[in-house]
Parts: sequence; structure tokens; C-alpha cells
Amino acid sequence: MLVAEAFLKTLVEKYGKHVVYSDGASWYPEACRSLGLEHRIHSQYEKNLIERAIQYLKDRVEGFDDYYPCLRKGCDLKHVSRWLHLYTYLHNTRRRHINFKELLSLLRGEWSLS
Repeated sequence: MLVAEAFLKTLVEKYGKHVVYSDGASWYPEACRSLGLEHRIHSQYEKNLIERAIQYLKDRVEGFDDYYPCLRKGCDLKHVSRWLHLYTYLHNTRRRHINFKELLSLLRGEWSLS
């Protein structure tokens, strides 16, 4: 319960108070009560949708990593974040309209999200 409360507290400090949805784990209602948050439980249908979306993302990222793996030694969290931004950018906006020269410049880090 203390871990859930500490986690929710950091989210409240960063994003403000919102309704907390959970999977029904027993520690969330008490953590929400102590922070003055409203707690609701996802339906089985919602849980299935969330799990499917997460699995879809994992499958797509794994496929992307097969073709464009991180080759950097000592990769840190910032590099992983940039790699995920590249994946998202290519997946959402450029995947059908990119040529090889553009792809090479993107992989070298010559790109921006704006």
C-alpha cells in the first residue's frame, strides 16, 4: 500500500488530482482514500483492451528493433527514449513515405519531433 500511495502521490504532484482507475488490486482503494482521490475499477472488457494495446505495442517495437537495433555500447535511458521517439515518428507519420537516404539520416540522429 505504501508503494502505491507514494507512486500516486508523485503523479498527483506532477499532473494534479484525477480519478484513479485500477485493475482491482486491494492496495489502490486505501492509497486513493489517503490522498483524497476517487477510485474506480476497470471492467473486464477495458482490461482486455488495455492488455491487447500493450501487446500490440510490444510486438511492433520488437519488429522495429529487429530491423533497426540499438548498436550503441552502454545505452542509457535517454538513448532508449530517443529510440522510442524515432519508432513512434516512423510508425505514425513516415513509414510509407520515407526513402532510404532519409532513413539513414534519422538513424544517425539528424531529426526532430517538431
